[in-house]
Amino acid sequence: MNEKELEFGLDPDAILDSHKSFFEQGGTRSIALRILYLQRLKQALKKYEAEWFAALRKDLNKSDFESYTTELGIVLSEIGFISSRLTGWAKPRKVRTALTHVGSKSLITKEPYGTVLIIAPWNYPLQLALSPLVGAIAAGNTVVLKPSELTPNVSALLKQILGEVFPADYVTVVEGGPEVSNALLARKFDYIFFTGSVGVGKIVMEAAAKHLTPVTLELGGKSPCIVHDDANLRLAARRIVFGKFTNAGQTCIAPDYVLVHRNIRDRLLTELKAELARFYGGDPLNNPAYGRIVGQRQFDRLMSFLQDGKIVVGGEADRDKLKISPTILTDVHWGMPVMQEEIFGPLLPVLVYDELQEVIEWVRKRPKPLALYLFTGNRKVQRTVTHELSFGGGTINDTLMHIATPYLPFGGVGESGMGSYHGHESFRTFTHEKSIVKQTTLFDFSFRYAFSKRGLSIIRRLLK
Repeated sequence: MNEKELEFGLDPDAILDSHKSFFEQGGTRSIALRILYLQRLKQALKKYEAEWFAALRKDLNKSDFESYTTELGIVLSEIGFISSRLTGWAKPRKVRTALTHVGSKSLITKEPYGTVLIIAPWNYPLQLALSPLVGAIAAGNTVVLKPSELTPNVSALLKQILGEVFPADYVTVVEGGPEVSNALLARKFDYIFFTGSVGVGKIVMEAAAKHLTPVTLELGGKSPCIVHDDANLRLAARRIVFGKFTNAGQTCIAPDYVLVHRNIRDRLLTELKAELARFYGGDPLNNPAYGRIVGQRQFDRLMSFLQDGKIVVGGEADRDKLKISPTILTDVHWGMPVMQEEIFGPLLPVLVYDELQEVIEWVRKRPKPLALYLFTGNRKVQRTVTHELSFGGGTINDTLMHIATPYLPFGGVGESGMGSYHGHESFRTFTHEKSIVKQTTLFDFSFRYAFSKRGLSIIRRLLK
């Protein structure tokens, strides 16, 4: 521990040592105990539901509906799904025996990595902290959780509730800013799970590389939304508004921009305007159910994007409330700042295309997105887009919904991330699969040894 770490009251070495000791003493090995702690966590989350809603409203002005459907409810569902299946997942798995191994038995055993560092973001500060934690606990790890300092009320509640549920050397919540993250990243954890920006993700990966620590990186990028000329425009507009403006656009898989066929562009804009009025009324800035931007720096960055293109609806802002009304931009081109980086806010650029191949070429030229959305009933178009473009995951004729099922792994590809989680994939992410061969001692084949004259010819036949 250095002097700087002492200044902000952190002793990362002591935290890591206590966790490793707890793990090495077998404190997390029992499957029944893991399930017990997950159920305790579930009960605590339910008990403090009102406090979660209050904290999320203070930090991000989330409504109770949005707080439950996009945060608390998802975590409760994840705990239930994993708990009911964990005993089966954790069992050793027998596999077939190769001809070269006659007489032996082969199996794959599941073991936890050890102590996991989870660094969580601010946009879904409850869900994106606890969903990976649930997977790490289910797999038998101890966890050091670093929530975002930009959502201090949720962070404090995480520290309080997890402290009530888990022993301190099983789960530890460490609060603080980037200096705390850097201090933790300098230590040798057994696994690192990070959710956040591409830029910080590179820093995390660089730090992990010094210790050869495996990582999962859940990042972001500019996720396109393609609206083809046969789309159901009213339904497409409703689902685009839902996906884009939930949490005031501060969603890593939100549609970042729309690519719409030129023939239906004006009709789509009309439907988008109607749905915005239906969702948020005529005065979104004063709608208590509409979220706010997390901080001044993010607010100013988004306001600078309003200089790009033409505002066809929205554009109002209140700096004191940190609110920007849902905004649609047209006359945007790829060279504008708003198209150079992930927007992560309530601004939706709309661009047009004439041929589907244009869309393919435009998206291919850019980093692989975390999500992609396509509105069309044409199966040939669906096959073309999903087969020819690489992206983390997506939805056809809807937005966001692929993240909400425990049966699908969620994660990015390329610059949008590496690794995945949710459901069984969460257990697998935090589990090392150890291969074991149980060899017989009843007999031995001499051909496997160098002194056997016939060995090479026998092995050739077995391995061809």
